Amino acid sequence: MTLIKSISGIRGTIGGHVTDGLNPVSTAQFTAAYASFIHQQTKKARPLIIVGRDARISGIMVNRIVTGTLLGMGCDVIDIGLATTPTTEMAVTGKQADGGIILTASHNPKQWNALKLLNSRGEFLSDAEGKEILRIAESEGFDFADVDNIGGILSEESYLDEHIQAVLALPSVDVEAIRQADFHVAFDSVNSVGGIALPALFEALGVKHVTALNAEPTGHFAHNPEPLPEHLTDICSAIGSSKVDVGFVVDPDVDRLAIIDERGTFFGEEYTLVAVSDYLLQLNGGGNTVSNLSSTRALRDVTERHGGSYTAAAVGEVNVVTKMKETGALIGGEGNGGVIYPELHYGRDALVGIALFLTLLAKSGKKVSELRATYPNYAMSKQRVDLPSDVDAGALLERLAKEYSDKGDINLIDGVKIDLPTEWVHVRRSNTEPIIRIYTEAPTAEEAQRLADEFKAVLLSYLN
Repeated sequence: MTLIKSISGIRGTIGGHVTDGLNPVSTAQFTAAYASFIHQQTKKARPLIIVGRDARISGIMVNRIVTGTLLGMGCDVIDIGLATTPTTEMAVTGKQADGGIILTASHNPKQWNALKLLNSRGEFLSDAEGKEILRIAESEGFDFADVDNIGGILSEESYLDEHIQAVLALPSVDVEAIRQADFHVAFDSVNSVGGIALPALFEALGVKHVTALNAEPTGHFAHNPEPLPEHLTDICSAIGSSKVDVGFVVDPDVDRLAIIDERGTFFGEEYTLVAVSDYLLQLNGGGNTVSNLSSTRALRDVTERHGGSYTAAAVGEVNVVTKMKETGALIGGEGNGGVIYPELHYGRDALVGIALFLTLLAKSGKKVSELRATYPNYAMSKQRVDLPSDVDAGALLERLAKEYSDKGDINLIDGVKIDLPTEWVHVRRSNTEPIIRIYTEAPTAEEAQRLADEFKAVLLSYLN
């Protein structure tokens, strides 16, 4: 059994010994630490916390433990039930809450669950805030409320309609254009909350022809829930054999969006953000964009084509959001299909990604495959090097940076990123596993693989 504690929350596999995994004891301990932190931050006797969850099998159990612990810590709770991650984030600000807890392990398999922690802005905690909660949890530095000060469940209600209405109210979302286009869409929500959220969104957008795959939110995922090409053969086959204009695939908590074109071909998860950004940059006459260091160079190219400025951030949603605020970015996100549109909220949101992409598709008059052909074409390779427990990953990266300092433009804000004229490599250590990740991008898959193999061999040579 596995339990991973990080600044963004706690995640692990369900079950096992009391010292292992995400069990009732570890869940309560971490929830109490978060509640103690919120008490300290707000100075309120009864802080208000939003709780939402995806459809994982363990979700009800974890929800009961989390909400019960929050009540025991003297917090009031609004439980919004089955909800996407972006819906929970928006509910925090919409309900003027002091924080929120999202119960989801995102793209991890069904045996995993997690607590993701939000501040009063509905955003993930900063590095310093996350470390303080870890400290409180480790020291058990929290006190439960006495019987007269136990919190209460203020309501149990959905916030999905408010989320969808906020998406439709965006000037950049053209509901009438989408309705007139009379699209036939397909979607795969991998048996989680997307099966609730996406049909409601399509109905609100006036999309009448919808083919649903794995839509029942049972938590028994029909395939590996990470929206990668090798996991999406069913929807690609379904689209390729029918008259579907576009397919959408989301992960279990609906913050990542992958697109399938009308031929049943993977649009490229990296290109979700590129396409949406291209539309918004054109609509706004330019603007700044941000993605993380491991995301495609195509976003930079498209941004500069519209006269804007692109900035790279360290990997992690909180780092991207911080950089977006610093640069006043119009749009940003991550190459894993995460679209962050500040006009709605500062969080990855597949619902707004779908609405913006359908608007782009309707206004362009192009097929999805034709749209994809208008963007710079790059291919990526992602590899890893497993490290012995006694190896200093930081020292390996310092050596790599020194040896390649004259080979290209070096960025050291998160591992080692080397930008070359037509390709790049990003080498960084994992925050949760004893591994080093190697991401490369080049004009062709063969060149990206060659570059990844080269740097993997260099790292392995350091270990010998």
